[in-house]
Amino acid sequence: MSAEVAQHDEDKAAASRRQPTRAGGGPHGMPMGGDKAKNFGTSAKRLLGRLKPERALLLTVVGLTIISVIFTALGPRVLGRATDLIFAGFVGSQMPAGTTQDQVVQGLRAQGQGQVADMVAGMPNLVPGQGIDFGALARVLLVVLGLYLIGAVFSWAANHLLAGVVNRTIFRLRSDAEDKLARLPLPYFDSQPRGELLSRVTNDIDNVAQSLQQTLGQLLTSLLTVVAMLAMMFWISPLLSIIALLTIPLAAGLTAFIGGRAQGHFKDQWAATGRVNAVVEETFSGHDLVKVFGRQADNEAQFAERNHELGKAGFSAQFISGIIMPAMQFIGNLSYVAVAVVGGLRVASGAMSVGDVQAFIQYSRQFTQPLTQVASMSNLLQSGVASAERIFEVLDAEEERPDPVTAPADGHGHGRVEFEDVSFSYDPQRPLIEHLNLTVEPGQTVAIVGPTGAGKTTLVNLIMRFYELDGGRITFDGVDIATMPRQQLRGEIGMVLQDTWLFSGTIRENIAYGRPGATDEEVLAAAKAAYVDRFVHALPDGYDTKIGDDGGTISAGERQLITIARAFVSEPALLILDEATSSVDTRTESLVQSALTALRTDRTSFVIAHRLSTIRDADLILVMEEGRIVEQGSHAELLEASGAFARLWQAQFAGVAA
Repeated sequence: MSAEVAQHDEDKAAASRRQPTRAGGGPHGMPMGGDKAKNFGTSAKRLLGRLKPERALLLTVVGLTIISVIFTALGPRVLGRATDLIFAGFVGSQMPAGTTQDQVVQGLRAQGQGQVADMVAGMPNLVPGQGIDFGALARVLLVVLGLYLIGAVFSWAANHLLAGVVNRTIFRLRSDAEDKLARLPLPYFDSQPRGELLSRVTNDIDNVAQSLQQTLGQLLTSLLTVVAMLAMMFWISPLLSIIALLTIPLAAGLTAFIGGRAQGHFKDQWAATGRVNAVVEETFSGHDLVKVFGRQADNEAQFAERNHELGKAGFSAQFISGIIMPAMQFIGNLSYVAVAVVGGLRVASGAMSVGDVQAFIQYSRQFTQPLTQVASMSNLLQSGVASAERIFEVLDAEEERPDPVTAPADGHGHGRVEFEDVSFSYDPQRPLIEHLNLTVEPGQTVAIVGPTGAGKTTLVNLIMRFYELDGGRITFDGVDIATMPRQQLRGEIGMVLQDTWLFSGTIRENIAYGRPGATDEEVLAAAKAAYVDRFVHALPDGYDTKIGDDGGTISAGERQLITIARAFVSEPALLILDEATSSVDTRTESLVQSALTALRTDRTSFVIAHRLSTIRDADLILVMEEGRIVEQGSHAELLEASGAFARLWQAQFAGVAA
């Protein structure tokens, strides 16, 4: 138990050194809410730029949408013809048969009804004494039905293609994010709460997908509809068109003002979502410790605080952006009233027919409706761009140094490792390892001991190239590891950590994960070497027993043995064991140590140990303090020297006796 606590303290101290200081940060290292989008226009342009691979289909979508809008726009104009037929038939039926329209107009003027005469004179298709021409009316209505049907078919085709465009774009974005995570250096993950990073590559990408799906097609249709409606309006009446257009600057200014106020709140909303996810993820992954230490109330209070921040930011964003829709409707109603009044006067004067006014009112409503829809979608646009900006921050993060373009070496190495004047620090202001020199020959077992924060884990992380050196170099079989592709280097190394990691799959698959293409015989041999075979036959399905990422029903020690078998099957030239036997019992530990002894031939082993009794047989023991090797030698030599190792030995065992 003491070894586990010591290891936990060292990991915590190392994480503290790697964690950059954040002014005003929350308890999880997250910045508090209040950040606004750095540049809405740039982020939106970059998001749309990801549609470039779909240019051909997008042009097809635009073409189909244009055809759909044209056919739909012709509908009210033709429908106005039907209105004229109905109105002319109704008025004509009230007039004496056998007269002409001119005679009726002259008679009305003679009676002093000049305004009515002007209206009758402006009515097309008026035949005195004749009612509604239902045959002509039916033909007009069939034409309108055909226009709307054709427009709907082209609109469906455009939406169908656009759905594929958006989904493929999000697929590429998700793939790019996943590939980016694989290229990011370990320090980036050290500085990011896991839940926050998961929120960016899951929730934020889903939000971008939803925003594009719901707004892209509607925006295109709305903009083209505005152009088409405007053209039809000017065709019918330039005067009424100018009146309708007077409301556009007011609507645009109002939308821009409210949208600008809402953008910062949407950024806060998604940042708060990331903080909530971080709390949930941490609480869930450590639920055993939360219950053991009775910290449920503290976690609930922390979640309540983060959830309150999310609710507050979400309410502000939705409320402010929600003002746009009623404001636009109010402006649209003002335009409608003005058009109706002026249009009525124009009909009364005979300058326009009733059908034209009816068609124009339809066009004016359809003209303001897309503007209102665009305004109402501003909350989705703001939210989507805010999420896109958070994703782009991940995609723009500095990647690890590219691998050199060299051909991978054939065969396995021998495992000779040499540190030559190596210097490294997590923080330039706090040096850790300075001018370290060390040579480890093939087949040697090197134990690394020292107090918490001495740099033991850092040393093996440098061998794995999880971090880049500040100075000096590390060679593997005489080759500078900085000149080796990481995959080639790490393919020569087997690593077993104190914290076990198993994925959802069978025990056989988890062991074979160490080397793709490993045969069943090789998996079985590794399992026997790591003593997995001792317990696996007691499981329901043996090696085909399914286990989850938390190990399922097998014990912590059995999970550790599986990870050790995974390292064995990789046939590494170099073994790194970071307190790898801390979770197994004394008998199993003895068996694993025997297996490790058998594997030492032509293999180098680095063993980080807190229990000093486990490294008695090490060929070389390194004692580290503050990033420096202060002592090295065999177990007996170091005890005889009565130095730092002897003090650690006495402190560990004298403490138990006391």
